[in-house]
Amino acid sequence: MKRTGFLILLVSVVSSFFTVMIYKYFDPPQQVIIRESSPAKYTNYTDRLFSDVAKRQFLSSAPTDFTSAAGAVTPAVVNIRATTENDFDLWGGYGGSTGSGVIISPDGYIVTNNHVVEDSDDLEITLFDKRKMEAKVIGTDPSTDLALLKITDERNFPFLQMGNSDSLLVGEWVLAVGNPFNLESTVTAGIISAKGRNINILEDDYSIESFIQTDAAVNPGNSGGALVNTNGELVGINTAIITRSGKYEGYSFAIPVNLAQKIIRDLKDFGVVQRGFLGIFPEEITEETAESLGLASMNGAFISRVNGNSAAEDAGLEAKDVIVTINGNDVNSVPELQEQVARFRPGNTITIEYIRDGKKQKTEVTLKNQSNTTSLIGARDDDLLMKLGFELREITDRERKNLKIGSGVYVVSILRGSAIEKTQMDPGYIITKVNDKRVSSVDEIITEFQNTKGTVMLEGFYENFPGEYYYAFKVEQ
Repeated sequence: MKRTGFLILLVSVVSSFFTVMIYKYFDPPQQVIIRESSPAKYTNYTDRLFSDVAKRQFLSSAPTDFTSAAGAVTPAVVNIRATTENDFDLWGGYGGSTGSGVIISPDGYIVTNNHVVEDSDDLEITLFDKRKMEAKVIGTDPSTDLALLKITDERNFPFLQMGNSDSLLVGEWVLAVGNPFNLESTVTAGIISAKGRNINILEDDYSIESFIQTDAAVNPGNSGGALVNTNGELVGINTAIITRSGKYEGYSFAIPVNLAQKIIRDLKDFGVVQRGFLGIFPEEITEETAESLGLASMNGAFISRVNGNSAAEDAGLEAKDVIVTINGNDVNSVPELQEQVARFRPGNTITIEYIRDGKKQKTEVTLKNQSNTTSLIGARDDDLLMKLGFELREITDRERKNLKIGSGVYVVSILRGSAIEKTQMDPGYIITKVNDKRVSSVDEIITEFQNTKGTVMLEGFYENFPGEYYYAFKVEQ
């Protein structure tokens, strides 16, 4: 009996062994891949199957691997605490508002939302490693809800590389990174839901709303934080959510970084935004408008009126024209038109494609300022100043407050080979006196120059260097 049972067991084992061997011989084993990483590719790569894929202009990593991007981004996102003298609370301290900001350069420049720092007297920055530092406001732009700050400490800071918001595609993965309530950092993931969104939250006369909409979770305290692609490049500044409960409900909005870069440069160079204008009244294209004009689609911006002596009139644009591209970038709506134009200064020339009488045409447009000239607002290049070799502007109220001075005139730029360059003066010099007489405007400086025969002595200072600096040169009448 025992012998019989043993034989049965032996036959079963041998049969099972041969069955498995035969199965493996005829059917090789499959691999179960729990996680597989793919190498990074340039996203302008296309193959024969997808030859119509839009070309991309930055390096993007695997679309669902967020760890590298999160690790690169979080050290450059800070917490901002803004207080005013009126923010006294019952506990004997100061209240104020809080938000997030993004360090964009190694010397400590930060971009955030205007509503985070609006009307503030003091700014406290908390870095990723919990260090606290002071910052000052360089400039603000309510029209786009952006602000530029500068950390007062002189050291190297981690910062984010700029991406290309034009290349974003609906459905693409992005990360929203903030530093709210001193929680060090928060990272959420989502996709691009739409582009060129206008949600009517900005009340400025020249407001620009062309938001990137995402479903990445953004909650109070994340305003001013970073929206990044999966390669860790900054593509937007998180600004707003649409909600009924006061909490995140699936709709968040960010300012495109391509627009933000221009605003940041203006605030850094001039203290104010140099905004170019077409001089038109644009409208969205309705079904009736498209039918009456014989348009193939409702994409574009319809010109209902052209202002006299405007940039648009000078370029030959007319009412009932439909703008479809600016510098080769598609214009599908009025917000997209406003965003594209807002990237340029007065005096810049852009290429516009438009449809008139069913035919596509092209024109070159030189943008103007609010006063219908091509001059930069706040910067003066009068003949005498240009002859001497520099551009000047009045300092802003914010600069006057930060610098703790009553008056002064800011040197915007210096021409090579000019009399001013030979004095070794650098841009950023703040003139406080001309021939020992205090000056508070460009006009006062020009008057002093005109009334001087011979040598002019300038007295002033540089924001980041201690002491007074003096420069002398001759004015030839």
